[in-house]
Amino acid sequence: MFQNQYEAVFILTPVLSETQIKEAVEKFKKTLTDNGAEIVHEEHWGLRKLAYTIQHKNTGYYQLIQFKANASIVATLETDYKRDERVMRYLTTKLDKYAIDYSDRRSKGLIGRKNVESTPAGKVEVTNENAS
Repeated sequence: MFQNQYEAVFILTPVLSETQIKEAVEKFKKTLTDNGAEIVHEEHWGLRKLAYTIQHKNTGYYQLIQFKANASIVATLETDYKRDERVMRYLTTKLDKYAIDYSDRRSKGLIGRKNVESTPAGKVEVTNENAS
């Protein structure tokens, strides 16, 4: 059975407590795992300012989940997003081979951060690997 890799980003309402946020995230992760998906990577981006007002709110809790699954699971997950009043926005995308490579390197810390390396002379050299 062939499985595609997907990336789901959803924004939760900012009025939730930390335990409510964790419960919501666990609910969506359980939906995925109960339907045969394999969670590859997960990131909690925290409270961020929105580009525009959504439901009269200017901030929201962002969460990213990358998973491998069949295409039918995406519809089930998005139905759960629609039914949950804590979710303000969501986006699920299928990753191609280049996006999978990029997300693997990003999750390992090879992209998006400045790496500090020591040279043999004891000098500190700062490199930025965003251009690679």
